[in-house]
Amino acid sequence: MQGIKTIIVDDEPLALSLIKAKLSKYPQINIVAECQNGRKALEKIQQHAPDLVFLDIEMPGLNGFDVIQKIQNDLMPLIVFTTAYDQYALNAFDVNAVDYILKPIDEEHIQRAVERAASRLQNVEDDNQQKSKILGALQSIKASGEHKIVIKDGDEITLVNQQQIEWIDAAGDYCCIHAQGKTHIKRSTISAMLDELDPSIFKRVHRSTIINLTCIDKVTPLPKGEFYVHIGDNEQVKVSRTYKDVVKDYLQ
Repeated sequence: MQGIKTIIVDDEPLALSLIKAKLSKYPQINIVAECQNGRKALEKIQQHAPDLVFLDIEMPGLNGFDVIQKIQNDLMPLIVFTTAYDQYALNAFDVNAVDYILKPIDEEHIQRAVERAASRLQNVEDDNQQKSKILGALQSIKASGEHKIVIKDGDEITLVNQQQIEWIDAAGDYCCIHAQGKTHIKRSTISAMLDELDPSIFKRVHRSTIINLTCIDKVTPLPKGEFYVHIGDNEQVKVSRTYKDVVKDYLQ
């Protein structure tokens, strides 16, 4: 078998280097590109038409799910997701015949992924069928149990249940996620953060603030049509006039 053309995608330089180092032990793997964001990944996939992509799920901007949905059918490679999702989601990958590596990355999972990729490349499927399977796996993840927000801090990964999140405020490309008395920092814009959350309970109430509507304890009116929502004993979040109807509709 000729070398397996491979692209590695991860927004963390350390994770990128670690995967590359581990893959270098396998002579059948030919790494043709390394990318630190989803847009670059799409560009390199189009350029190289790789056989295999190691793809991080949690990235700012275009995440791993977005990348998959934007790949043209005729360029669809085998995908090995690198993910911090819990075992229920990983089972969904297995059922849909999609490889994954659970972070923190270990040698056993890398070996399994390489072996599976080599085996599947010897039994090439129709491009549309391959993409359909992968998209099916993504749908299974979204439907499996409580959806969690993945927060990366260096080598540490924290998973926070959405139901535990009370409110989120943003500053530039970072968001402060407030949950059960703790504040977690996640690299994400407020718009990208909103896309990850359950739209039925999480609403934007300010250009830089999202709240969990189920956590509202009290509302205090302010002049000019604005008001505060009180969350718990100590937190109050200002709702701007632009977003006031979101809260009013929920309280009616």
